[in-house]
Amino acid sequence: MPPFHYAFLVTDLDTTRAFYCELLGCREGRSTASWVDFEFFGHQLSAHLGRPAATDAYGEVDGKAVPMPHFGAILDWDAFQALAARLRARAVHFVLEPQVRFVGQPGEQATMFLLDPSGNALEFKAFRREQEIFAH
Repeated sequence: MPPFHYAFLVTDLDTTRAFYCELLGCREGRSTASWVDFEFFGHQLSAHLGRPAATDAYGEVDGKAVPMPHFGAILDWDAFQALAARLRARAVHFVLEPQVRFVGQPGEQATMFLLDPSGNALEFKAFRREQEIFAH
């Protein structure tokens, strides 16, 4: 699958760098005084200084409220577990704690939601069977 590019607004580049690089393990790319690129699990994120939209809307998935809008990455099962453990060890506040949903169904997946320092919602997930990413 080709990499995607996503540009979004943040309130501060230093805290954004710390979150994406030090906490999530992303690599920093090009930057200026008003934006910074990150290699985000094989994709390109561009964080630009500005006023992010509030994440105050929620959708329902499997009976759980999830923040909208959100973005994130699909990881393999072991990488998801390692990231969840790292985030827990750093006492990160989760909007939705790491958990498995759709148990025993097509598309069974581990998922977790958290906010970056600017309030942007992120979801990380891993599918029990990778070939079921688009299952219905």
